[in-house]
Amino acid sequence: MPKPLVTVILPAKDAGAHIGTTLTTLSRQFDDPALLKVVAIDDGSSDDTGAQMRHFGERLEHVEVLRNATPVGLASARNQGLQRVEGEFFCFVDGDDWMQPLRLQSLTAAMRELACDFVRTDHVTVTEGRRQLVRAPFAWRGTSVSPRDAILPPDETTMVDYPYAWAGMFHRRVHDAGLATFSEGLFTAEDRPWIWGLHLGAASFAVVDAPALLYRRGLPGSLTQVLDRRQLDFIPAFSEALGAVEADREAARFLPKIVATTLAVCAHHLSRSRAMAPGTRAQLRDGIRDLLRPVPADILDHALAGMSDRRRRLLARSVREVRRA
Repeated sequence: MPKPLVTVILPAKDAGAHIGTTLTTLSRQFDDPALLKVVAIDDGSSDDTGAQMRHFGERLEHVEVLRNATPVGLASARNQGLQRVEGEFFCFVDGDDWMQPLRLQSLTAAMRELACDFVRTDHVTVTEGRRQLVRAPFAWRGTSVSPRDAILPPDETTMVDYPYAWAGMFHRRVHDAGLATFSEGLFTAEDRPWIWGLHLGAASFAVVDAPALLYRRGLPGSLTQVLDRRQLDFIPAFSEALGAVEADREAARFLPKIVATTLAVCAHHLSRSRAMAPGTRAQLRDGIRDLLRPVPADILDHALAGMSDRRRRLLARSVREVRRA
């Protein structure tokens, strides 16, 4: 029996309505299905997600199904999967997304041809049946370069603003170097410090064309739709990312970018804060103030100058409190 070439890490919670599609498409990724290993993590589901995972495991040769009695969150569940990686490559998929046939076979071919640490791809969003291509924000295709070359400029969308873990594939050496691990306990924004660590720590990457990964948006119950305390996980996530950049050998080069991104995300959450419970809204404002307090004043001012009037207005109170401190 062939050994796995690629390990797919699939965490899911209460994804019973869609995970059948996800699992079915995984069985169509290689001409020889035995080249694929699937680590499926049922993260405390209350529906039949786990049952569908186990049924799928009866059909393919290399499938492990893990179950968490209570949810640990996407970051920790992905880390559980990372502990069971086999083969030369690995990747992620979520329980409400799916892949076109032979996507992973195409990506392994690209990885071998380019000999890089990881590859990234475009993806397709699906919103109430409407599909839209979202392109990875990097001009060069099919060329291996340093991931640091895809971080700047500060005032444009770049690859560190494209943090989707499932939009690509990774070589085993990324795992062995500890660059694939997520910060434990984050329920949202877990991919923000992760993508920065990847681009600061890996040696090479490429953006490549491949059969699409399709990403469902706007699903009821999705954490992107729920305005509870879990949304505030972006605060420790960006605090970690800021700390990683500050400790980097090229901190002066990259601090303007991470500060600009942090402010943009803070403004986004403040724009939704009226729909939050009063206590959560107060925690949000306190957290943003504490997050911005260590940022050098000149970098903060420069980033604010490049923002829209609306975003500056949203951030005005937090910035005033930081400057008074």
